[in-house]
This record gives sequence, structure tokens and C-alpha cells, in this order.
Amino acid sequence: MLKQQASLIRKISIVLDFILLVAALLAAYGVRKQFGDQVTDLRDYLWILLFAFPVWYYLFDRYGLHGSFRQLAPFDLFTRLFNAHVIGTVILAAAIYFIDKDHYSRSLYLLFVLFSFGLLVLVKLGARLLLGRARMLGYNTRNLLIVGTQSKARRFHRLVEHHADWGLKVIGFLRIPEDPRQEQVEEHEVLGAVDDVVAVCKEHPVDEVIFCVPSHYVVDVEAHLRELAEMGVTVRMALDFFDLRKSKRQLGFFHDEIPMLTFHTKSLDAQQLFLKRGLDILGALVGLGILVLLLPFIAYRIKRDSPGPIFFGQERVGENGRIFTCWKFRSMYLDAEERKKELLAQNEMKGAIFKIKDDPRIFPFGHFLRKTSLDELPQFWNVLKGEMSLVGTRPPTPDEVAQYENWQRRRISIKPGITGLWQVSGRNEIQDFDEICRLDLQYIDEWRLWLDIKLLFKTVRVVFVREGSY
Repeated sequence: MLKQQASLIRKISIVLDFILLVAALLAAYGVRKQFGDQVTDLRDYLWILLFAFPVWYYLFDRYGLHGSFRQLAPFDLFTRLFNAHVIGTVILAAAIYFIDKDHYSRSLYLLFVLFSFGLLVLVKLGARLLLGRARMLGYNTRNLLIVGTQSKARRFHRLVEHHADWGLKVIGFLRIPEDPRQEQVEEHEVLGAVDDVVAVCKEHPVDEVIFCVPSHYVVDVEAHLRELAEMGVTVRMALDFFDLRKSKRQLGFFHDEIPMLTFHTKSLDAQQLFLKRGLDILGALVGLGILVLLLPFIAYRIKRDSPGPIFFGQERVGENGRIFTCWKFRSMYLDAEERKKELLAQNEMKGAIFKIKDDPRIFPFGHFLRKTSLDELPQFWNVLKGEMSLVGTRPPTPDEVAQYENWQRRRISIKPGITGLWQVSGRNEIQDFDEICRLDLQYIDEWRLWLDIKLLFKTVRVVFVREGSY
């Protein structure tokens, strides 16, 4: 029944999306016709729908916009629609370029995209708010029976109550043998013990039974699962057996066969990571273009101050311990690594990182390179190769990683970056490596694509005002 309902909602959503696309094109043509006479007959522009339909269908499917989105927050729904339209706009623009770039009205196309976005936001957000309101009033709800009365069950109940627009309603609780006897839990009646689950489902309209029980009790649930399955009652089990506060949890299937509960502390959102990689490639190409333009001047000045190679490659630790060669313009004399041992006592940083102000190993032009961050331009090659990202955590050396405490190793669970939260937070003023780690972990925990874009803009400002570089 639920699958059929979900399938119906999906079909209605797809048909409605196509209707709105047609309406957007007609509206765009009408506006363009009203305010200018350069457009030709409408039939000359309808062909774009042959590309728009499959592109929008694929993108909306990828972003989960064809089914019920009752659990999506309005901002999340808006963001998904925006992302889908950005990608779709680029794809359709490419189609126009290759098919009819000289005759297809660019202003009409832009109006079509804007109208499409506006209509879809209006309709989908409106439908979500309207249906959410209907569920809060008691329409289109699903009745839940919760097995368990302790903290896990109470937490689940509070989550359901907090999101009344999901259309879920708790009708009562059942206790397991180790639970204390009580008449009510969270202002809902305790309808009996777990052994009464079948009888309670017969006496009350129960759509789903939610087992919120301790891990050691799971082995006793199997018999109840069989009986409920016979009755056609949906059963769910809360699998938060392990209290790993720093880990995110994700339930899925390995090769569509083995159920896997995954704990992870970094984003596994494939779409966001795909867009991040696209941003990295675009940024790397721009950065390498700048490098090529500045290379003759920088190479000449390096050679003049310190004969030797122009580039300096050093082993650094990347994602989850991968070793790679990190490239920079050389800013130190050739014996810098040997002289580092003599300067360890002057280290101004606390912890597994080395840095001193007015480092005598840096030649004069090297100070300029570091002050302007031009020494890091070759790292765009590392970004293009996929060893680094535009934004991430500072890539450490193997010697530094060897000194890490366990909690500090989480900073190398993602790709290192050319810039990051530490770099734009006044890095000259931070002298404690633990504080650097806390900023890196904050970035990992809060990462979104928009955070990368924000940090990139901040980095540009920091570089141009010359903040935070030795």
C-alpha cells in the first residue's frame, strides 16, 4: 500500500513538474514578446523542452524532489531546487550553444529558467506547507506504537512530537521486562508489555511498531517480528546502540544485499562531494593559469636569491594517511631541512607543528612569496590531481602526524586543502596546535559546499590585505 501510494505521488509530481516547465517557457515567451519584437514564432523555441524534460527529471530525481518531501526543511527544499536549476541551466545552455546559438533568444532562455525556478519553488514549498498543516490537523497521519519506555524511546517520541508535520502520531507505549511499571510515558498510555504487542495491534489502529530497545534485548525481538509480519504491520527498529556523539550514522545496504549501519564523522553526501570536486577542478585550472603567467617572474627572482630548483616538493600526509608530494615555489635556502634541527628550540607553536617568525632559512624573495601566499600556487597541481582540495585542513608532514594524539588524527580524515578555517582565522595569532585541530574539526563537522565558497572568499580578502602569513 505504501509503495503504491509513494509511486502515485511520484507520478503526480513528475507530471506536475513537466506542466510547470511548459508554463515557464510560455510565460517567458509572453514576457519577451511583450517587451520586444526580436523573438520569432513560439515553435522556434519549443525544442528546448525536449532537453529540459529529461534533464530536469534526472536532476530532480537525484535531489529527491519527485516524491514525498515531508521530512525536508523548507530551506533544504529550496537549496535542492536551486542546485538542480544551476546544473540544469548549464546543461541546457550547452545544448543551445551546439544546436542554435545564433538564433535562440538568450533573454528568453534566462527568463525560462527563472520562471521555472520560481514556479517550482512556489508549488513545492506551498504543497509542503499545505500538507504539513493538514497533518498537524490530523489528516493523512500514521499511528505509531513504541516498544520500550526508557531514554531511547522517550527521545524518539520527542523527535516525532517536534515534527508534527511529518504526519506521525504516537498512540502509546509497550514496556519490556526490565522497564519499570508505569501507567504513562510522555503523557501517553502504557498499553501493556511487549508480549501484548499483537493484541494491542488488534485493539488499536497501529500502522507501525517502533522497537526502541537496548542492544542486548534485540535477540528476543525476532518472534514478535514474525507475528507482526504475518499481520502486515510495518516494524522499525532504532539502531542507535552505540553512543558515538562525534559520528554521523547512515543506514544502507552493501551491494543491495547486506544491511549496514555506518558511523562516520565526515560528509558522505555524494552530490555535495561531487560538486566540491567540480569546484576544485575549476579552481585548480584558474590557479594553474595564474601560475603560468607569473612563472617567468617568480622563477627569475628565486634563482637570483638562491640558486637551485624553482619548485620544492615535500612528502605530506593526505586523506586517511595517504602520502603525496606537496608542491610549492621554493622560498628557503637549499639546506633548510638540515638547519631545522638547530631551530627546533625556537619553535613558537605548541604541539605537532613547527613555525617561527623571521625564519632565517627563508631567502628575501621567499618572504614576499609567503607574505602574498604565491608560494602555494603550485599546489593547484595537487588539487587537479585529486590529492588536495581548494578548502580543507593543512597538510601535515609524516613527522608531525607521528606525534598526533588519537583525537587529532581526525583532521586527516579528509583531503587537505590550500586554505581552510585556520588560515582565515588569524593563523599568526594561533600558537597552540590543539586550537588549530579544533578549527579543523569544526570545519569537518560543519562542512557544506557553501562553507567552502565562504572560506574561499575570505581567503581572497586575507591574501589581498596580507593577514596571517609569515
